[in-house]
Amino acid sequence: MGLVIRHGRLIDPAHGIDGHHDLYINDGFVAALDHQPDDFTVGRVIDANGLIVCPGLIDLRARLREPGLEHKATIVSEVAAAVSAGVTTLCVPPDTDPVIDTPAMAQMLQQRAWQLGKTFIHPLGALTKNLEGHILTDMAALSEAGCVGVSNALAPVRDTVVMRRAMQYASTFELTVFLHAQDPWLQGNGCVHEGEISTRLGLPAIPEAAETVGVARDLALIETTGARCHFDQLSSARAVEMIAEAQQRGLPVTADVSAHHLHLTEHDIGFFNSQCHVIPPLRSQRDRTALCQGVKDGVIAAICSDHQPHEPDAKLAPFSESEPGISGLETLLPLVLKLVDRKLLNLSEAIAALTHKPAEVLGIDAGHLRPGSTADICVFDADHEWEFDRQKMISRGRNSPFHGWPFKGRITHVLVGGELLFESTPADGH
Repeated sequence: MGLVIRHGRLIDPAHGIDGHHDLYINDGFVAALDHQPDDFTVGRVIDANGLIVCPGLIDLRARLREPGLEHKATIVSEVAAAVSAGVTTLCVPPDTDPVIDTPAMAQMLQQRAWQLGKTFIHPLGALTKNLEGHILTDMAALSEAGCVGVSNALAPVRDTVVMRRAMQYASTFELTVFLHAQDPWLQGNGCVHEGEISTRLGLPAIPEAAETVGVARDLALIETTGARCHFDQLSSARAVEMIAEAQQRGLPVTADVSAHHLHLTEHDIGFFNSQCHVIPPLRSQRDRTALCQGVKDGVIAAICSDHQPHEPDAKLAPFSESEPGISGLETLLPLVLKLVDRKLLNLSEAIAALTHKPAEVLGIDAGHLRPGSTADICVFDADHEWEFDRQKMISRGRNSPFHGWPFKGRITHVLVGGELLFESTPADGH
């Protein structure tokens, strides 16, 4: 029996669709747009009148904490949070415990996701063994095991020769290298942006140069190796300029930004608010403006949650000793819709940064609603207003600086592989 989503405003940026259409879904796939196929039997109808229908959201960076840190969260808890937030595909960094540096680890994560049947999980393989930055992993085997790219996560590859060889090896197998560009010596033990706030609070700082020096090194290596690379989580205006210039010169580079870097700045730290302790740090208002413009111009392809759930104690230490990171899955879409409200993006541009553009970065066939595609679909009410309450989060990690923020955008239905996995009513709140 098929499912029909009627009367919704269908936005599919990958195919330039933005209008009212009926969507027919059968056997887990999009069957047709507007016209009911001859062999289609209607089993259920979802009335999406007044709602937005779009591809399921794709998050380029979400740490699920399993295996290794189950006291913070589990795949079960975080996948449930993802589905409730309209996220149907997750990309997982390799810094689990044990590290994703063997085919067995990559397959275990995917099998776990398959058993749950709620979201698609795409792992990144480790660039170096145990993320130690010395010995390259067997990238060919990791690719065969389903890894969509390779990364050293937040661990630096200090040796430039090792990084160059890693890029050469990855390009041989057409694997994208995901880069967290930070100079480890300039970053040191810093925890906030170098500026007036770090001076006033007396906290160890991370200068903008920590990012720009890292980006410059990696761009030089990309130019000599031809490797396809993606820069994770840009945080500074100068880095955006450098990526834009590299793209204009034809280098195969893309970039993303976290949703919180598009809204928060160093000033939100206030008086040592550890919920705002993130790496890379929240930077200046000028940097935030440049990041938003980078998304608008397409220099920054995708917006991600950089989801890092923590147990409450992790944020109770003094600021510099607290663990960095925000539990971001459940605020990803609302924060992006705030950019639409502020006229920084239109709705189609916002959805593109959460759907087909991250899919292109990962090299997967997702993020669109062409007939024949997997029916991963998010339906939401873009006008529904609500207030974010940390205590109502589905994620095990409730570490978020957005408690009490007014948001728009209530998820009403989420389909993964054509199966309706989440449905809410106005009475459910957000």
